[in-house]
Amino acid sequence: MKHILSIDGGGIRGIIPALILAEIEKRTGKSVAQLFDFLAGTSTGAIIALGMCHSDGNNGSKYTANDFAELYEKKGKEIFSRSLWKGISSIGGLGNEKYSEEGLEKVLEEYFNNEPFGDSLKHTLITSYDIQNREPYFFKSWRDEWATVEMRHVARATSAAPTYFEPAVIQVGSATRVLVDGGVFVNNPAVSAYAECKRIFPDEKDIFVVSLGTGELTRSISYSESKDWGLAGWAVPLLSCMFDGTSDVVDYQMKQILGESFVRLQTSLVVASDDMDNATKGNIENLKSEVQKLIKVHKKQIDKNCEVLKK
Repeated sequence: MKHILSIDGGGIRGIIPALILAEIEKRTGKSVAQLFDFLAGTSTGAIIALGMCHSDGNNGSKYTANDFAELYEKKGKEIFSRSLWKGISSIGGLGNEKYSEEGLEKVLEEYFNNEPFGDSLKHTLITSYDIQNREPYFFKSWRDEWATVEMRHVARATSAAPTYFEPAVIQVGSATRVLVDGGVFVNNPAVSAYAECKRIFPDEKDIFVVSLGTGELTRSISYSESKDWGLAGWAVPLLSCMFDGTSDVVDYQMKQILGESFVRLQTSLVVASDDMDNATKGNIENLKSEVQKLIKVHKKQIDKNCEVLKK
C-alpha cells in the first residue's frame, strides 16, 4: 500500500494541518516522511510538505511537524508584515500587492537555505500557476527538470497569492517562469497527487490518501453586501471563494474514487478568523483551539489512520 499526504493552501491557517501532523507524529512515533510515500501541497500546505521532506543529511527529517506549527506562531507576523507606506500604497491589496515579499523570503531562506528540491526525502508534488504561459505548473521532485531548483524558490512560487504577494520569478533550467499561488486552480492537490502516484506506481492497487484542510470558511457573503461590488470589492472575497470552492470539489471527487481509503481532516472556522493573513496572537490561539476541537471530534478516525500509516 502507498500512502499519500495532501495539504491545502490557506496562509497563516497552515498551523492547522501542521498541528494535525504533529499529533500523528506523536501517536505513531514516526516522522511524516517515514509515514508517507508521496506528499503534495499548495501554498502554505506546500511549505509544510517541503519541510517534512527536508533531509537532515542522514536520510532523516530535519524538521518535525511541530517545528512548522511553531513557524506560523513565531514567524507569522514576519511573513505578513508591511511598512506604513506599503499599507497606504497598496490600498489593502487593491492598488498593489498587500505585503512585501521580503519577510516571506527571509523565513523561507532560514528554513530551507539552498536545499535542492531533488533532495526531498519522498516524492513531492508542489502546485503553482504560470501567468506568462497561462497554464497550471507542477514542481515534481523526482524529475530532473526540477531537481536543482532550490526548495525555498519552489515554496516562494507556490505561495505567491495574488493581491498578497507579487508573482515569483523562478529560473527552471533555461526557462524563466513567472508563477503565482497554485490555489488559483487547485487549492486542494489531492486529485493531482493521486494521479501522479498512479503514474509512478502503476502496479500499486492499494492507495491510502490523507487530505488535510486549513479550515472550512463559514463567513457568509450576503446579497445586499455584494450586489454593488465591482472589481475592487470582489478582489479578495473572490480569491477566498476560489480557494474554498476548489478544495470542496476535490474532496467530493476523491471520496467517489477511493471511498474509505480517502480521509479528509477538516474543521469549520467558528472562533478563528478565515483571513489568510491574520497572524495576531489572538487568532493564532483561536486557530490552535480549532485544531484541538478537530482532534477531539475525530479521535477515533485519527487513531485508525495512524494504525494504517504504521503498516
